[in-house]
Amino acid sequence: MASNTFGARLLRRKPVSTLIAESEGHGLPAGAPEEGGRSGIHLRRSIGLWQLSAIGIGATIGTGIFFVLGSAVPQAGPAVILSFVVAAVTAGLTALCYAEMASAIPVSGSSYSYAYATLGEGVAFGVGICLLMEYGVSASAIAVSWAEYLNKFLDLAFGLRIPEQLSGAPGGGHWFNLPALLLVAMVCFLLVRGVSESAKVNAAMVGIKIVILLLFIGVALTGFKSGNLTPFMPLGIGGVQMAASSIFFSFIGMDAVSTAGEEVKNPRRTLPMAIIISLVVVTLLYILVALAGIGAQPWTEFGGQEAGLAQIMQNITGQSWPAMIFAVGAIISIFSVTLVVIYGQTRILYSMGRDGMLPKRFAQLSPRTGTPVWNTLVVGVGVGALAAFIPLDVLADITSLGTLIAFSVVSIGVIVLRRTQPDLPRGFKVPGYPVVPLLSVGFCIYLITGLHADTFRAGAIALAVAVAVYFGYSIKHSRLERAEQPVPVDTNAG
Repeated sequence: MASNTFGARLLRRKPVSTLIAESEGHGLPAGAPEEGGRSGIHLRRSIGLWQLSAIGIGATIGTGIFFVLGSAVPQAGPAVILSFVVAAVTAGLTALCYAEMASAIPVSGSSYSYAYATLGEGVAFGVGICLLMEYGVSASAIAVSWAEYLNKFLDLAFGLRIPEQLSGAPGGGHWFNLPALLLVAMVCFLLVRGVSESAKVNAAMVGIKIVILLLFIGVALTGFKSGNLTPFMPLGIGGVQMAASSIFFSFIGMDAVSTAGEEVKNPRRTLPMAIIISLVVVTLLYILVALAGIGAQPWTEFGGQEAGLAQIMQNITGQSWPAMIFAVGAIISIFSVTLVVIYGQTRILYSMGRDGMLPKRFAQLSPRTGTPVWNTLVVGVGVGALAAFIPLDVLADITSLGTLIAFSVVSIGVIVLRRTQPDLPRGFKVPGYPVVPLLSVGFCIYLITGLHADTFRAGAIALAVAVAVYFGYSIKHSRLERAEQPVPVDTNAG
């Protein structure tokens, strides 16, 4: 069979109709195991527009803004404001592409599922690995920063600090990051209880973090000094690009929205609206926070500063209570974003397990809560290990690489799907097609070239793992592989 040639197996695509049918728990390919190990168990549609928008905002605010200035400002100086603009433009172009894809293919799995429907199984698996790297490493980076703000709060409120040996990655007197491990454990416990409860908790936390950031902007602007913005670009345009590349992982929230495709009410309308709402809210807050922070403190003082935004508030007011309130907000915010990012990773594993790309254990759901408990435990262990033992700056760049690759694939997928299935129902269409998807890809490539060399080495290792797993397991266990096998003929019949 031509479809069984090596090249054809790599390029075989999963029909959109099959993806949607599977999301409802029926229409599985021939020979496929039952969902969750039993018939009729599938993810439950329980998330509305506000909760889904909160997932996007929650996965984005906190992913970077509470700690990324400490690493991005030394790279670009005051021009880090432009870095945020470049990252936001890239995210905005990609958000439009995500909105169309999510409205056309409202299923779990995010850009992995979109790639499977448009670019083929081999590309989809590679994107899946990038997403796992993006989400897992991002959650680890966020958890690492939680210790900084927890220490800040304990110091201001009680004059206590977690011992240095237990509050950072190995090196410089640290053993491991105990608060990061505790954070991951609490998040996994909540996710195991159910997505509806998790979404409600996250929505409440998102409201708190928005108020906290508005408080920072208000306080920081009272200490604004225009002299802190000069020289505006001390490290040149290269520094702006490098900082934009590093902070791009702060825009992971769009992808997190699309991982909830099978748990959203009225997904063709709700998904694109939530993606656009979350991007607009996040972009405005990011740029205002960056501008206020740079104006309130010389850019040379950001490097190595822990819990930087809380420290700026303390310096401006000369009192500890505003910084303490901000530290509490950051603690809540970082909990929220860790919750959403780990949630997203478990749903990608679920989609890959359902497709046979990973062992079927990853496609099992709890009959009681409808959640992938096994996935949550696996992700918790992996994320906790990274957060406990890997430095923050390394984690941030690896996350940006995975995010940019995934975003590029979604933009290309829009073009492919428009050509191959022009009549497919879409709740939203990218304006300015095909210019917008092409610009999105171009901006993503531009930011990828600004990443550090170590990031590409980590990406190469991830790619090698992906190739080994795909050719060693996935290509032979894919549901499409089993669906294409010829049915044995009973030669004794008749």
